Amino acid sequence: MGSPLLPLAVASITLLCINGALCWASNDPTIGFVELPLNSSNFVIHKPYNLPVSARYRFTRGIHRLWVFFTDKPLSLTSNTSARSEIRIHGYDYSSGVWQFEGYGYVPKGTSGVCIMQLFGASQHATTLMMRVYNGSLSYYRAPVLVPHIYNRWFRLNVIHDIGAKKVKVFIDGILKFETDDRGGASHYFKCGVYAQNDDSYYMESRWKGIKVLKKRD
Repeated sequence: MGSPLLPLAVASITLLCINGALCWASNDPTIGFVELPLNSSNFVIHKPYNLPVSARYRFTRGIHRLWVFFTDKPLSLTSNTSARSEIRIHGYDYSSGVWQFEGYGYVPKGTSGVCIMQLFGASQHATTLMMRVYNGSLSYYRAPVLVPHIYNRWFRLNVIHDIGAKKVKVFIDGILKFETDDRGGASHYFKCGVYAQNDDSYYMESRWKGIKVLKKRD
């Protein structure tokens, strides 16, 4: 006799397996959110001020590739920040509600000391969240480490920011890996790419596909 049909609610469950064995189940973090429209005008590239966009960014076959060298110039002549090549999501700055970034990221081996995704805006700092890579580990700022082996594979990243609750949640491959208080601030937006931090490698690169911005249904 065949197995009975599973309830429709099971469609909201993602089964995660390692080496073919069932490990655990996780709710899709995008359930209850509405995907907002994005087009090329929403992707503003922040790059060294003395270089054209094409020198540090490529979009080919649905993949955004961003890279910098630690010797690169900052964003502007007056900036004292480090080298970067980032996609700044334009048109969806927010100050209330519950918002979410989703993207599939890839970090080549050797890239280190770099922020690959950030939630910009805070009261005492520039950012509420930074996802950084150090020697193959993906971490919230410098610690804690959320994924110890991130090189040379695609991973799904979901970041949820609840302004009212003052909370930020980070999901990797559908699993809640970290939750923390936000850092205040009047306005926020999402960025991804590469932005050199401390102990940065000579060359830094990340790739992104399937980038989405979502908002919680009212």
